[in-house]
Amino acid sequence: MSNITLKGNEVHTIGTLPAVGTTVRDFALVDSGLNVKTLESFEGKKKVFNIFPSIDTPTCASSARKFNEEASNLENTVVINVSKDLPFALTRFCAAEGLKNVETLSDFRSSFGDDYEVTITDSPMKGLLSRAVIVTDENNKVLYTEQVSEIADEPNYSAAIEALK
Repeated sequence: MSNITLKGNEVHTIGTLPAVGTTVRDFALVDSGLNVKTLESFEGKKKVFNIFPSIDTPTCASSARKFNEEASNLENTVVINVSKDLPFALTRFCAAEGLKNVETLSDFRSSFGDDYEVTITDSPMKGLLSRAVIVTDENNKVLYTEQVSEIADEPNYSAAIEALK
């Protein structure tokens, strides 16, 4: 279990992020067209999983915008935003913000949060995903992880991008 905070109040996740050097588990997340995307959908690409509680919060929106900016400069890399938000809300946000360099996928009907051990187990945010970043190579081997210790804080973008170089 990871101990994190939400505006200074202690919050816990179901477990800990996958260890560097391990291979991430497959997933079945839903895209804006209600199609299921799996690891195979991104085969041969480096991946940045930008995981967050809800796109409708300022910090989550900032992280989606920032990784969108960074993605346009990365070769053979896909940024995958993951939250429990419905695909419709994610599509609305991306359209309004002009985000075109990221995949935005919903965990509303999958076990991603439990499989990647980012589901929040207590607090008013129970059931949502914590703020975390997982970077993998093109073979799905974990290169970098960050469980952001304060949910209201942004992740370390430069460390995540540096892990891809």
